Amino acid sequence: MIGFKTTAFAAALMASAFLPYAPLQAAPGHSGGHGHGSAAIGEPGKAAEASRTVTIVMGDNYYEPEQIEVSAGETIRFVVQNKGEFLHEFNIATPEMHAAHQKEMAMMFEHGMLTPTSIDREMMKMDHAKMGMSHSMKHDDPNSVLLEPGQSGELIWKFPSTGTLEFACNIPGHYETGMVGGVQFRAGAGRK
Repeated sequence: MIGFKTTAFAAALMASAFLPYAPLQAAPGHSGGHGHGSAAIGEPGKAAEASRTVTIVMGDNYYEPEQIEVSAGETIRFVVQNKGEFLHEFNIATPEMHAAHQKEMAMMFEHGMLTPTSIDREMMKMDHAKMGMSHSMKHDDPNSVLLEPGQSGELIWKFPSTGTLEFACNIPGHYETGMVGGVQFRAGAGRK
């Protein structure tokens, strides 16, 4: 039996397919990626420097856990698992960067690079300038993992000292249905 959350999520996903697509606009520090390149969000980390491993489970309209606590400058190894029935993303960025990335993801759907359940890897390799896109959209930035149903991935991230960060799924309709979690900065959090 399909639960209410799954049904509501599917309805929101289908409704988002009919939303008008806004022109692609990169946020400051966005430079064609998905939030990477800005000191505001941190930088790719080294596995040897990770203080801990955090497992993130993605369902069809939620993350588990719903928020994480990090110390200033902490490096965390994230093991991300898509246990849902749809394509999902784990992306660390500011709310403004997520808003810009949502427009990019909508364009990826519009041009057939992504479907509700899969990634068309051949379409990702194409020259996107021919489609009116100002840059390549391969979805390979180090602050993001895009996973098909049943897949797992890894992301190692070194957080800044402070900031307003969240992790989110920017696939059309997913952020709006609850696929967003908070990053809380705490003195000494996460140290073992």
